[in-house]
Amino acid sequence: MVGPPGRDHGVIGNERLTAWAGVVLLVLLAVELVTTVSLRSMMALHVFIGVALVGPLVIKLGSVGYRFVRYYTGSVAYVRKGPPRLSLRILAVPLVATTLVLIGSGGGLLVTGPAEPGGLIALHNVSTLIWLPLIVIHAFAYVRRIPREVAPDVRATPEVERPGARLRVGVTIGALTAGAIAAVFVLPTDVPWLGWASTVHQVPAPLIVGGIFAVVALLAIRPLRWT
Repeated sequence: MVGPPGRDHGVIGNERLTAWAGVVLLVLLAVELVTTVSLRSMMALHVFIGVALVGPLVIKLGSVGYRFVRYYTGSVAYVRKGPPRLSLRILAVPLVATTLVLIGSGGGLLVTGPAEPGGLIALHNVSTLIWLPLIVIHAFAYVRRIPREVAPDVRATPEVERPGARLRVGVTIGALTAGAIAAVFVLPTDVPWLGWASTVHQVPAPLIVGGIFAVVALLAIRPLRWT
């Protein structure tokens, strides 16, 4: 099958795999933020989603990292495709860093428990505050592209085969399944936190402040063109 002129199946496949992982992460992160509103009643779900999203996150970082390496090592197809906008490349650095800190501190809290969290709670809260406006801007920039990237794979049939469609969907489902299985095994470590969560009676301040920053950031970038 011959692809569209000037495009390469590897580049197209990379874009679509990134989009698939983005769809899954968008849904999981939305649920995760909802659980944060009421940790007192949804701490178990908060932990489960937090662990489950690691699988799709690895796929997303891997596919984006692969594009980065291929572009800067001079791959013709990826150079022809070009890099993301400079503003999005700059945004990606603190976004990836805060995402890793957020996930890492969350995992650390599961290990230490609420009795001896050290500075991990503060680190988790601060990283949430910084991460929230960054991820909102990132989602705003890319969400309109997702349907056109995943639609060809959704419409793929035995009669109209899309190169790599089954593999991309399978990898995405596999990553999500692996994350969910890991979350099931991790849940017993959440027990001490369930008791801690019963003392929480208000929405965490980082969520409120981060949400305000996210709204301000969206209003600030609204005049810019992201597509």
